[in-house]
Amino acid sequence: MNYFELFNLEVGYDLDVKQLAAHYRQLQRAFHPDQYASGSESERLLAVKKSAQINDAFSTLKSPVSRAEYLLSLAGIDISHETKTIQDPEFLMQQMEYREHLEDILQMSDPLSAIIDFEKTLADEANQLQQAISQQLSQTDYDSAANSVRKLKFMIKLNNELERLEDQVAN
Repeated sequence: MNYFELFNLEVGYDLDVKQLAAHYRQLQRAFHPDQYASGSESERLLAVKKSAQINDAFSTLKSPVSRAEYLLSLAGIDISHETKTIQDPEFLMQQMEYREHLEDILQMSDPLSAIIDFEKTLADEANQLQQAISQQLSQTDYDSAANSVRKLKFMIKLNNELERLEDQVAN
């Protein structure tokens, strides 16, 4: 089952998340197990299975990383569980600088402002990577798209660490 077909969406990285959510709600209503409570055992099991598939598909398509990994998997490239490292020295150097900046934030005179500024920097980087992924996938440049997804994962992980730091500063 192709997740895009399930939600009646065109296959591609760029999608309307509101439209995805609307299709999700429609499918959930149609296949919710409660709708089949009085049905046969096989109908109830089928509804539970279909509901789980709908949830998995929605979860995959709503996440930019999971959506890109799914599109790559449709092209025969599985990077979702890989341990391959990024070979881009410039990107890796930037990551080291970002990590040092993250470690220095607590010692800054206004850590909250520094966190907000850094969040914007990371969001801009993530947006650029998502645009690159979209273009690379549309051009079937799967190797480059896979590398961009790996980089995006780095950025998301760094942003998650920044959010934990923000919680620490706020408390």
